[in-house]
Amino acid sequence: MSREFCPARIRHLIVVALIILGIAEARAQSQESSSRPPKQAGRMQSKQNVPAPNTPSDPANAKSTYVIGPGDLLAINVLHEPEVSEKVSVRMDGKITMPLVGEIQASGMMPDSLQAAIAEKLHEFIKDAEVTVVVEEMKSRQFSVMGEVQHPGSFPLLRPTRVLDALAQAGGFRDFARVTKIHVLRRTPQGTTVTLPFNYKQVTQGKNDSQNIELQAGDTVIVP
Repeated sequence: MSREFCPARIRHLIVVALIILGIAEARAQSQESSSRPPKQAGRMQSKQNVPAPNTPSDPANAKSTYVIGPGDLLAINVLHEPEVSEKVSVRMDGKITMPLVGEIQASGMMPDSLQAAIAEKLHEFIKDAEVTVVVEEMKSRQFSVMGEVQHPGSFPLLRPTRVLDALAQAGGFRDFARVTKIHVLRRTPQGTTVTLPFNYKQVTQGKNDSQNIELQAGDTVIVP
């Protein structure tokens, strides 16, 4: 038996259908929104795990107690300003030259002090500039070990180092080294060179310990 629908019945069915569709769509949106926070939290967590740029307190940065000197290679980074960031060597007059800044004294300063000085110079052009200075090559404070050692060459003078320490860093002696005739060459402020004796056998036997001097920047240990 066929059943005819009156216009009022048809309108009623359309309204019911629309309500059902609206409820289904609202549920879908609710489920989608409830699944978003974990993803956002994951993204936020990944950002928190990204290592922060080097700062003066960061151990990965140049040692804050290191005193910059002529010949040192500095990596200077100004945050978001690549055209200003660059690597520069400290000239023999102790100064460096940077874009916008011009000449600035670097020798005799620690990295964090130089950072502050550069930021102050840049303030006129870049407000609140964030500057990082890293000493990439410490050429101003080095000593050398030459002659009959396993690894002759230059070594950074980063901490108090005595002659015995220097010989150990050079890998020890070769077979025919004359260990009783070692000497240290040292340049004086007056421009002359002095020779300081070092008898390895006596020092290691507890004799003449005064010969095991603390090295200075520029000293050369000679093992004949």
